[in-house]
Amino acid sequence: MIRILDRPLLHFGLAAATVLALPLLLRSGTLASEILIYALAVAACNLLLGYTGLLSFGQGIFFGLGSYVAGLLLLRTPLPVPAMLIVALLAGAATAAAVGWLSIRRQGVYFVMLTLAFSQMFYFLAYTFSGLTGGDNGLLDVPRPALAGVPLSDPWSYYAYVAVLFLGLFAALQRVALSTFGRTLLAIRDNEARARAIGFPVRAFKVAAFAISGAVTAVAGALHAMLIGVAPLSNIEYHTSETLLIMTIIGGSANLFASVLGAAAYLVAGDLLSAIWPRWLLLLGLILIVIALFLQRGLWGLIERATALVSRRPVSEDSAPDRPALPAEEPQP
Repeated sequence: MIRILDRPLLHFGLAAATVLALPLLLRSGTLASEILIYALAVAACNLLLGYTGLLSFGQGIFFGLGSYVAGLLLLRTPLPVPAMLIVALLAGAATAAAVGWLSIRRQGVYFVMLTLAFSQMFYFLAYTFSGLTGGDNGLLDVPRPALAGVPLSDPWSYYAYVAVLFLGLFAALQRVALSTFGRTLLAIRDNEARARAIGFPVRAFKVAAFAISGAVTAVAGALHAMLIGVAPLSNIEYHTSETLLIMTIIGGSANLFASVLGAAAYLVAGDLLSAIWPRWLLLLGLILIVIALFLQRGLWGLIERATALVSRRPVSEDSAPDRPALPAEEPQP
């Protein structure tokens, strides 16, 4: 039974079921849209962390960039929403490719520090050029134009639009993860030296992973700006990168649907706990400690354990749901 959880079609089905379930479980269309938007950004982050093994603190760069692209184009040009999203996607991909090309020149802690430095640099650039970005106030009154005559001002109408984009981009990311490209990223993550010795252009694969991740994250940032009507400065600071990484860890890495679990758990818990206790982030710290000690594979790993108990088959802690199985050895004569 545990192998059923490894099927990609099931993961997409679970994502579609989540899209259908959120309107039934939540009263707020804004919160439902926010869950799908952050799930997109977390899935893009998972492509770097779970599949490529790159711990990047630069995801907030692309999320904030997408927010600013949406704000500037919707406020100052008559460009329709689909065209704006394409511009945000291209801007995110180009910026991520540049940041990735420079950052992957170093490994380990130096790579992490480079991505953090780029995050701080872009934050202060956005803060300095206030005439373009709005500075500390951000870009206010970002509109939510109608799409093909259908108004998106209603929260649930906008949720339907976000849901369609979410499923499309989720399927695209899943296709990338299951392709030869995605399998090569797993090989680089597991043993970069061997992948390089075999002849794979490791640097080119890492830059491509950065570009894909940045493109999807920028689209999520653009959708978020339209959701809240503001392109805030906080979207581009490193705290956004930190939040996306936390969501990735909560859900579990190397599994795209786990990103949906992580985003939903973080946002719903924050919405409920913040109404009870203003210092709810202390409880989040305790949850992360528990995950680090007992659930290294996050909520998805917990589901796998529960399934293994039901089927009475043990699941290995080192196995990854999207990692290809090794061929069986032939018996020796």
